[in-house]
Amino acid sequence: MILKKSSSSMEAILSSPSDKKINSDQVVEFPTSPQTAVGEEITHYSHSKHPLTQVTLSELFTCTGCKEYGAGKRFACQHCDFQLHQFCAFSPPLLKNHPLHGQHHLIFHSKPKSAKAGISWPRCDVCGKSTKGFTFRCRACNFQMHPCCAMLSTEINISAHPHPLRLLPATNTSSSTANNGILCGECNKMKRSGRIYRCKICEYHVHAVCAKAFINGLQDNGIPTPDKPSALGTAARLASQVVIEFIGGLFEGFGEGMAEVLVQNIAIGRCISRRRLATT
Repeated sequence: MILKKSSSSMEAILSSPSDKKINSDQVVEFPTSPQTAVGEEITHYSHSKHPLTQVTLSELFTCTGCKEYGAGKRFACQHCDFQLHQFCAFSPPLLKNHPLHGQHHLIFHSKPKSAKAGISWPRCDVCGKSTKGFTFRCRACNFQMHPCCAMLSTEINISAHPHPLRLLPATNTSSSTANNGILCGECNKMKRSGRIYRCKICEYHVHAVCAKAFINGLQDNGIPTPDKPSALGTAARLASQVVIEFIGGLFEGFGEGMAEVLVQNIAIGRCISRRRLATT
């Protein structure tokens, strides 16, 4: 990505040199960023106590800003475990006329919307994944997207395919994707949440969430997108943990030693039950 500073705006041009893996025929205008750049170091408002240094590491990391994966170039704190994608570090306060939502302005938010019932997080309208950190949100409607998704456009080029890819209308990418026989050329899956790109020349398709791997550094560093844990498994672990903590609290009056023994026995019983289920 090329960032050009001017007196009034910063432009992120998604048409870049040959070493980049994704580009677009559209220009997204970024107003002046809220942080101050000092050489290869920046002072970012979300981590003002320490400067952030631009580094390139091939290891997978989780961006502290958007809570999504990344690899390669990033801004990292040398004193603590704080890391930001480059596009998260330069996220502007406002996006005007964005190709994916040109009818309204998109406002940058450093904190996500609250999870419904404390469990279900709101989802990005582009990739379909949960929004747990930095987001761009529309005040006029419920549209929102990750900073990484803001780097996408209605038409993109990826190194994995020789032809331009065009974003399909949202109405054509519902949960019934599997029944439509649309197979993603990257993950080889049919049914997946989020928008879909289709080749303008052949029948190649790619999920928007898979296209993000060409932006966040995963593709450049040969890292497959990690699979998210099962929602059912996560809910079961949370429920069992709550039960154990609750019962442990009930037995506090009996003394710490007895309470620990009872809670440990419950945990052991749970593990035995799992093993029995696995063998049946």
